[in-house]
Amino acid sequence: MNTDNGTSGRKRLVVLGGGESGVGAAILGLDKGWDVFLSDSGTIPQRYKEMLDAEHIQWEEGHHTEDRILAADEVVKSPGIPPTAPIVARLMAQGTPVISEIEFAGRYTTSKMVCITGSNGKTTTTLLIYHILRQAGLNVGLAGNVGRSLALQVSRQPHDVYVVELSSFQLENMYDFRANIAVLLNITPDHLDRYDHRMQNYINAKFRIIRNQTAEDAFIFWQDDPVIAAQLEQVTTEARMLPFAENREENTAAYIDAENRLVIDTPGSTLRMPRADLALNGLHNLYNSMAAGLSACLLDVRRDDIRRALSDFEGVEHRLEYVATIDGVRYINDSKATNVNSCWYALESMPSQGVVLILGGKDKGNDYTEIEPLVRQKVKAIVAMGKDNSKIMEFFEGKVPQLVSTGSLDDAIAACVSLSAEGDTVLLSPCCASFDLFRSYEDRGEQFKQRVNNLK
Repeated sequence: MNTDNGTSGRKRLVVLGGGESGVGAAILGLDKGWDVFLSDSGTIPQRYKEMLDAEHIQWEEGHHTEDRILAADEVVKSPGIPPTAPIVARLMAQGTPVISEIEFAGRYTTSKMVCITGSNGKTTTTLLIYHILRQAGLNVGLAGNVGRSLALQVSRQPHDVYVVELSSFQLENMYDFRANIAVLLNITPDHLDRYDHRMQNYINAKFRIIRNQTAEDAFIFWQDDPVIAAQLEQVTTEARMLPFAENREENTAAYIDAENRLVIDTPGSTLRMPRADLALNGLHNLYNSMAAGLSACLLDVRRDDIRRALSDFEGVEHRLEYVATIDGVRYINDSKATNVNSCWYALESMPSQGVVLILGGKDKGNDYTEIEPLVRQKVKAIVAMGKDNSKIMEFFEGKVPQLVSTGSLDDAIAACVSLSAEGDTVLLSPCCASFDLFRSYEDRGEQFKQRVNNLK
């Protein structure tokens, strides 16, 4: 492999991480004249190796060549690499700029950016906005946590508008990037292990989405979120503020009126449609639809196109996804619920009783107090599924009629079959990351669906 250390006179870009975002950033850097080197301490998926080789971009896997990395003029870091990683800490200590792929891509485009973050609902809202804009005929790209690398699209498949889902990890290393429309759905405890178990650090990361916004931009947020409300007393933004809420309050831009219609008020126009016509059910999905509708209105999408798209959207895999009804028992895959608040929304949308709830996985500093009232009201049994279920077992002891600990998906499904009866709902809404037993939440959800369908 060529080991040129950047003696060509070009600025040296090092990309840490050989996944979708990293490879996209490497290709964009190459196209913009950087001397690019990509390094991954793990294994780079074969398809990305082939992309790098096709572009003649130098790469390494299984280790970091520190001298070469530390000689970079700038570093693009995968969001999965924490700032405490030794190589990142050394880069920052010597003053080397460390940025995100989103930050890097934003330098090279003037396209509109619709950016979505929040502890829960990001993916649904992102895909819903993308669905509305695409159905309306806009030249739109999907990026961030879903879709393809923003950097790769900016370089090779440019669009007029990008809809970008942003995690707190991605927001950490964004500095000059500007969201034309910023959507903040909610903030509840999540990933606190990444943030020194300090909630304020997590809040600060989320609020970076409004960084650099001007009076020409818009900030869409849930008006009744107490964490957002408290933070807005401490920070300011020049952007137009467009809050949404279930009930109309002062300055509310989207709400439900007395006739149970969704109302979206933006400068110059008002959209109304029956709440019953929305494709997505549940209070959490009402908020997602409000945020998506507001975003589309601000982009001057025809109101009829918005109504149509809000009524025919098919939802997101692994988020309150109906799997099957077997022997009168409904099985719901909510594997994407990797934190407590996300599980709260799932339980809120369930029937009033008869829920068998599967919890467990890699705990991220969870406090289950938030879901306790709904558990007491609706859940007949909890099946803990993980390598270490002690926290769940201790918290819910005596709070549900049945509490079972299992160490595998097969054992968890068997327990659910035993504990459920006709008319009940088995809900996989784990509150936890998946990495103790599964590769990802997608893998967990796929395996759950497969096991359930095998019961037929």
